[in-house]
Amino acid sequence: MAVGKEIRSKISSIKNTQKITRAMEMVAASKMRKTKERMQASRPYARKISQIIHHLTDANPEYRHPLMVKRDVKRIGIIVISSDRGLCGGLNANLFRKVLVEMQSWYRAGIEVDICTIGNKASAFFSDLHANMIGEVSKLGDTPNQSDIIGVIKIMLDAYTQGSIDELHVFSNEFVNTMSQKPIKEKLLPVASDDLEPASGKSYWDYLYEPNASDVLNHLLMRYVESMVYQGLVENNACEQAARMVAMKSASDNAGNIIKELQLVYNKARQAAITQEISEIVAGAAAV
Repeated sequence: MAVGKEIRSKISSIKNTQKITRAMEMVAASKMRKTKERMQASRPYARKISQIIHHLTDANPEYRHPLMVKRDVKRIGIIVISSDRGLCGGLNANLFRKVLVEMQSWYRAGIEVDICTIGNKASAFFSDLHANMIGEVSKLGDTPNQSDIIGVIKIMLDAYTQGSIDELHVFSNEFVNTMSQKPIKEKLLPVASDDLEPASGKSYWDYLYEPNASDVLNHLLMRYVESMVYQGLVENNACEQAARMVAMKSASDNAGNIIKELQLVYNKARQAAITQEISEIVAGAAAV
């Protein structure tokens, strides 16, 4: 019964794969809870610093930091945040598709694009495209620190202040819920009041500055860019674990369905073999 032996071997192989996908699903679920907590903890800081800058710019309209001055756009810098590992469904593919659509629209308008990547998948993807990559960082793990991405951010900030790029955008995935993650684009530079989180309510108070408002705003704008990129990174980590958990659950369910189908085929083959053996025994007895 060679056919039955082959089917049993396939069933055993798929069961082993199913054990792996179930284990990966549980690991991803555990990591998702931790990354989600980290993501939710960082959101208030990013929101508050945005509100403070919004208030400072409204209270001091005569001062405009170089990071807030709009220029004619001839070259754009983008930071693409992806995962380091795969097996997370279409998370990275959907993000890269959005980036490519935006890049094509910029190229058609005669605008060049410089790219910095965070994550192995983005680095490999844009390297294969021979895109103009000026910086990359990867292997940050499940608990990245803001200091890990300072190098990439500094490359883009220096390029902007030196006039090499005229705008800075960041692409990442936004965590909507466990079952849904969407790729988004955030414009970081130049910083416009419309892009910032407005302070709650209308008020006419102002801060006391030490040494002065311009120095405070200078430091806050740098922290704002860093916090927005870091927020995109922790959001993307939460999206990665959620997408991997869903993908592994789907793989485990599909493996179970295939096992059921193969079990049915095996039972039919076994029944057919037994029936044939009985027929041969009866035919042999009749011949005697």
